[in-house]
Amino acid sequence: MTLGFRIRPVTSRVDPALCARAAAVPSANIGDVVNRMQTMRGGFRAFGGRLAVAGPAFTVRARSGDNLMLHRAIDMAQAGDVIVVDAGGDLDIAITGELMMGWAARRGIAAVIVDGAVRDAAQLGELPLGIWARGITPSGPYKDGPGEIGYPVACGGQVVMPGDLIMADEDGVVVLPAADAAEAVAAAEGHQAKEAKAQQAIDRGTWEREWVVASLRAKGCGGV
Repeated sequence: MTLGFRIRPVTSRVDPALCARAAAVPSANIGDVVNRMQTMRGGFRAFGGRLAVAGPAFTVRARSGDNLMLHRAIDMAQAGDVIVVDAGGDLDIAITGELMMGWAARRGIAAVIVDGAVRDAAQLGELPLGIWARGITPSGPYKDGPGEIGYPVACGGQVVMPGDLIMADEDGVVVLPAADAAEAVAAAEGHQAKEAKAQQAIDRGTWEREWVVASLRAKGCGGV
């Protein structure tokens, strides 16, 4: 039985130019245009030195508290990839820290997303790498397996397929299925432009508010 000890290459990736466009749009705008259905659950915190990153998913599934497969994934992933780790949400044992993430940065990995914990917070913040995790602890990992690379994973309440577009910033992480990524990014760019106009109106003190009253009246609210 190889289930739990299997690796396959990630052979399909979203276009780097599309990733660059996604990285320039806030995750909140992307989340809005996909109807809030593709955002990872709250609690992911940015630990690395890069605070806005987008790239194709390189998926890893790890046993709680064990980073053997993540070691191998860092050696296999391509520059610009976002390694997405299903670590079972375990916050008691860190699955990675300064040395591994330093090697990932040296190899040109764009980011590492961990549904679990990391350690060495001060050092991670100095790395030219995006690192998102749900917690921090000094307790270090084991290196025994099992685990899987290149298969679908669950991370932050989202299914992540190898090659999907991952975008992360200080608000959190969004997953765009590869087939929908171009349409979603274009829509998010339009939404961002709309919000920029709203901000200009706020700065001028002319932000239109009648829609709030109209909405309340339509719901039968009195006193408006």
